[in-house]
Amino acid sequence: QLQLVESGGGLVQPGGSLRLSCAASGFTLGPNAIGWFRQAPGKEREGVACSGTLTLYTDSVKGRFTISRDNAKNTIYLQMNSLKPEDTAVYYCAAGVTTSLDATWYDIWGQGTQVTVSS
Repeated sequence: QLQLVESGGGLVQPGGSLRLSCAASGFTLGPNAIGWFRQAPGKEREGVACSGTLTLYTDSVKGRFTISRDNAKNTIYLQMNSLKPEDTAVYYCAAGVTTSLDATWYDIWGQGTQVTVSS
């Protein structure tokens, strides 16, 4: 079974921080490209960050979010700082072969975790 399981979402105030975790099972994370995506109600799924042969961030999160992985723990992370209300969305982790902010390149997906930024 190929699976990604997310944790770390929740409710935070503007300016706060969260770290999302995504634990992989059934496959080795190291050789894969990894990505984080988000989708807000009524909006298209957006590539937030990805890492593999290169590292990319969407402009709205540059300088605030950091994607990383711990191969020994087979886990993906997204550190989110200086959170804004417009960051509110369901966040998904993903793994695949090609490093891209286009979701269609990824084969294995987490279930999604809600991040809400509000006063």
